[in-house]
Amino acid sequence: MNEAPLLQSGRSRLDFMVSASRGLGRLHGAVRQQVDALGIAPDDLPDDLDARDAFLCDQLAGSDAFHAADALQGYLGKEHGRVARDAFNEIAPAVLPELEALEAKGPATLTVDPDLVMPDYFDGVDFHSTLGGWDRHEQQGYIHGEIVHRLMVAKVFPLGDMFAQRRAVLKELPRQDYRDILELGTSSGHFTVALQQTFPDAHITGIDLAAPMLRQALRVANEAGWAWTLKQMAAEKLAFADDSFDLVTAYSFLHEMPESAIRAIYREALRVLRPGGSLLIADITPYAVQDKMTMWRADRSATHGGEPWWRESAMLDWAAIAREEGFADATGRGIAPKNFPWLVEASKA
Repeated sequence: MNEAPLLQSGRSRLDFMVSASRGLGRLHGAVRQQVDALGIAPDDLPDDLDARDAFLCDQLAGSDAFHAADALQGYLGKEHGRVARDAFNEIAPAVLPELEALEAKGPATLTVDPDLVMPDYFDGVDFHSTLGGWDRHEQQGYIHGEIVHRLMVAKVFPLGDMFAQRRAVLKELPRQDYRDILELGTSSGHFTVALQQTFPDAHITGIDLAAPMLRQALRVANEAGWAWTLKQMAAEKLAFADDSFDLVTAYSFLHEMPESAIRAIYREALRVLRPGGSLLIADITPYAVQDKMTMWRADRSATHGGEPWWRESAMLDWAAIAREEGFADATGRGIAPKNFPWLVEASKA
């Protein structure tokens, strides 16, 4: 898909957000140096996350860099969604006909469930400060996939090419002959593209709660000629028969929900996998493998960034939960150099 044809006002505001994000990285570096200068060792910090935050905020009360970083991070977290949406609204008359044509083109299909009851953890939640969540704006899929991700996040991604990373995690799979793949949390289709490129002969089914996100994935598939089957559906209540898929996978998905939903998703993944089928989940780094200072930074960033379930999810042992819910061989590990993304791998006996 061609780059979003932003007008000057929208592009200038996005460029400012990107520059501010880069400046935030430098401020965080300055704060780390000040923490080191104060002689605060990670092991000396309180175990409780809220107590740890209060302690470090008190220690850094005289730091201009800390206050500037806090204010800038709060601004970016709250405003990036508004800036992206405004930029889209400026170009909507020009791009909507193209988007509508791509939706109708085929060969991919999308089934929207008019009777779907949204889970409490999702309904009305402003994930990533999206001003109403993933489904409030009819074109949120395009806004998120083509403006926020490609024109903002990708330009400041700290670990290189964020789209190449999605392809890289698939190289960790034990097989290369998957024929029927189910992706949970398809969103606007970035990981789905990586799946299709890695397994060109596979049939891919993608589900998500947000219809606007799936409509963007539909356009991506149709433009490339990929026959994805896309369905609006909750991952914890899959409407598929037992033993339907060779691979169930998700990227950056579990941290968007509480433990109860994660457990239900593992049970459903096990049910719909065929014997010998694989599970691969790629997500944020669990707190258990981070030192206390790194954990504090991640938790504070999530608070600013509109991540209501981040802490609850990050404090879980996802592989242990997978074993508790029926997977016999689930393991968890991070990808070097920063243990990110964290992979949960398992198979169905």
